[in-house]
Amino acid sequence: MLLNKKISVWYFVREIQLQVLFVCIFAVSVGFLDLLPWFRKISLPLNIPALLGTAVSLLLAFRTSQSYERWWEARTVWGAIVNDSRTLVRLIRQFLPTGYDEEIKTLAERQMIWTYALGESLRKLPFSEKVQQYLELHNMKAANIPNALLDGHSDQIKTLLTSKSLSDFQQMQLNEIITRLCDSMGKCERLKNTVFPRSYSILLHTLIYVFAVTLPFGLDDSQLIVEIGITVLIPVVFIAIERTSIIMQDPFENTPVDTPMTSLAQTIEINLKQMIGEQNVSPKKENPLYYEM
Repeated sequence: MLLNKKISVWYFVREIQLQVLFVCIFAVSVGFLDLLPWFRKISLPLNIPALLGTAVSLLLAFRTSQSYERWWEARTVWGAIVNDSRTLVRLIRQFLPTGYDEEIKTLAERQMIWTYALGESLRKLPFSEKVQQYLELHNMKAANIPNALLDGHSDQIKTLLTSKSLSDFQQMQLNEIITRLCDSMGKCERLKNTVFPRSYSILLHTLIYVFAVTLPFGLDDSQLIVEIGITVLIPVVFIAIERTSIIMQDPFENTPVDTPMTSLAQTIEINLKQMIGEQNVSPKKENPLYYEM
């Protein structure tokens, strides 16, 4: 996620540099061709690029809105994961009698690993050393590791219920939290696996370049520098807005605009360790970059 006080302009420039270069070359070429008498006779009514520009603006507004909605939903889901992780450990501490510190620690540690494993699986990254060590220690192998970890929660709660350490009502409350965690995991997987319609992207991209091509033929040819500037500026603004929506629409792609799942997992780990009474918990390291993952 980009940080509000330190944003790299060059990251965004690199994202659109090829399109900007193409538009600049086209604008300069048309501008100098206008010096030729036969080329100057080619003109279009300004209403045509104006109509195309209006259509592009409306489509961009819808595209940006939908992309931001996907990004915000991902952030909302991970906010719920933070809250439910704290609630799960808080309830298990409250429900279990004195002497069950090891059971509490086991569940809290599994929840910490779950948050890391979920983020890394959504980004399709190899599991970190922390997660890998936990899986090897518990000999855990499954196609969906985060789901298997939630199964571990359920099995532990079932065992505690069988041993009468938990009441039926307490088990129901804990299972409700685990259900919410599973629901959040499913929402993340839906966002990850649902691709924004490719046909819509192609249509919008094509319209932007059609607008860029027709624009100089509807402008006054008497001011060469002004014509080139407008031919570059307006299409580049459209391209920048489109690119912004593209990089926001996939919030789990391991890029600087991602949902900060690793940072949130670290926050959860610190909170849960403090809740179970661990001493000398290391604070989160200060991030020197313009984004956090």
